[in-house]
Amino acid sequence: MRPLTILLIDDEDRQLQLLKEFLTYSGFDVFTANKGPDGYEIAQKNTIDLVLTDFRMPEWNGLEVLKKIKGLNPDIDVVVMTAFRNVEDALEIMKAGAYDYLAKPVDMDELENLVKRVQEKRMLAAENRLLKQQLQQKYNFSGIFSQSGEMEEVLNMAGRVAPGKTTVLVRGESGTGKELITKAIHFASPRKDKPFVVVNVAALSESLLESELFGYEKGAFTGANHQRIGRFEQADGGTLFIDEVGDIPLSVQVKLLRAIQFGQIERLGGNKTISVDVRIVAATNRNIEEMIKNGEFREDLYYRLNVVTIWLPPLRKRKADIPLLAEQFIKKFSQENKKNVKGVSREALDLLMKHDFPGNVRELENIIERAVVFCRDEYITRQDLPSQFGLVSEKDILNPHHLHDGYKNKMRQFETEMIQEAINICNGNQRAAARLLNITERHLRYRLEKLGLK
Repeated sequence: MRPLTILLIDDEDRQLQLLKEFLTYSGFDVFTANKGPDGYEIAQKNTIDLVLTDFRMPEWNGLEVLKKIKGLNPDIDVVVMTAFRNVEDALEIMKAGAYDYLAKPVDMDELENLVKRVQEKRMLAAENRLLKQQLQQKYNFSGIFSQSGEMEEVLNMAGRVAPGKTTVLVRGESGTGKELITKAIHFASPRKDKPFVVVNVAALSESLLESELFGYEKGAFTGANHQRIGRFEQADGGTLFIDEVGDIPLSVQVKLLRAIQFGQIERLGGNKTISVDVRIVAATNRNIEEMIKNGEFREDLYYRLNVVTIWLPPLRKRKADIPLLAEQFIKKFSQENKKNVKGVSREALDLLMKHDFPGNVRELENIIERAVVFCRDEYITRQDLPSQFGLVSEKDILNPHHLHDGYKNKMRQFETEMIQEAINICNGNQRAAARLLNITERHLRYRLEKLGLK
């Protein structure tokens, strides 16, 4: 078993040194901090497995440290050390996500046993991840992999709503997997053997959107040389997925409302009413309620679409899913690129867990695809991750043939390295660094501000 990396946080220097000596002697890698914010900074910059924190400290108490660390990376185990005997406080600590708590003064045998339990737990978690994937199958729909409580609720709701014909509105940020959830609902429904038809509103102009949805008769407009059925008729008996429904123009919203309300449409240029049996599932990342206030979206259409709403949480709110998703993407892109990449290193996974993923699951997928392509070993390392993780080597920065991060990023990285080197050589003296770089001190201060350097 690989030794744990442990972070100790305690404002009592004697206690801190005693625990450090004991754990270091036991073979563990140990970091120390005298207060919560300093410990949090260490956890940001290093791969930590276990945090042992005192409860009563200035600035942040143990409960605040616990919440901050879990917010940074929920995979880090936290143990709170406390001198109190209050059962209610102990329960609050455990409810907040602590692995355990230790009474002070700390009994070294008890500490050793606890650390060994954490180590064994983490080893088993790593070895049994594939087994966990199989156990999670009851929550999986159409290739959706999850082990977080947030997504479990989403998938359970999708499972309950799937058997009926109820209209569903799927909401969430871009890249959270709204289309996957929609497909899941369709393929878990009695309509699974019927068509699943997609129309992306954002990709179509107003005139084209109407003809795509409802079809047209021959001669309906210039270029309409033959009759064409629309997406509603194509989806008859099945499911119609309307993506980016918030972008539908008001003129088309009236016809969509009629189609949903009565199950009837008319093709452009025709006067025949056509009955269709279609289940509508729509998705949007827009604030529909605000659009209604601004007169940009019909309230009656909103209520027709909003019979059941499923909110997809962003990836930063369900970080427990990152290891599982990363493994699935590694498997997928290894096969596609004929690579033998088996997984992700501990350090690289720690960096992924700490990342906020503004692009959500789609961003994680792109990062893993890139990492698999550049990976030279069996495991993705921190060097395989893109530049937003701050991991570009000096060799890559200076290499004009290393173009993967684009012109602007590469020039910014080069300038940052050059200015930092000049300031280091001049022992922090900006005036001397400016002379060394052959620029004015004012220009140097301007570039420092632009680059976000202190």
